[in-house]
Amino acid sequence: QVQLVESGGGSVQAGGSLRLSCAASGVDVSWNCMAWFRQPPGKGREGVAALDNAGDTSYADSVKGRFTISIDKGKNTVYLQMNNLAPEDTAMYYCAAERYGGSWVSLYVDDYHYWGQGTQVTVSS
Repeated sequence: QVQLVESGGGSVQAGGSLRLSCAASGVDVSWNCMAWFRQPPGKGREGVAALDNAGDTSYADSVKGRFTISIDKGKNTVYLQMNNLAPEDTAMYYCAAERYGGSWVSLYVDDYHYWGQGTQVTVSS
């Protein structure tokens, strides 16, 4: 059984930083493609960052240069370091994993099979 448990969300002021964590079980974060998505209030879910087993990454244009996705193989955990946060980054953030593994990255919701429950990030101006 696959479980993804996010943590690290909270409330920060604009310009601040947060690091989200996703503790995984039932998937290998160094093999399966892992990603972070977010869903702002009243909007759809959008891809933020993804990482494959070759170390390739993909980021949404809105977060390039500010967010970094990484893994800790020993802890089987995925991280999202978020710097220079802005009010438009306010959203529920979700960790996601696909089931097949391989060297590809995707920011499409439909490419992912497993989802965490989410962690809220609120950025005030």
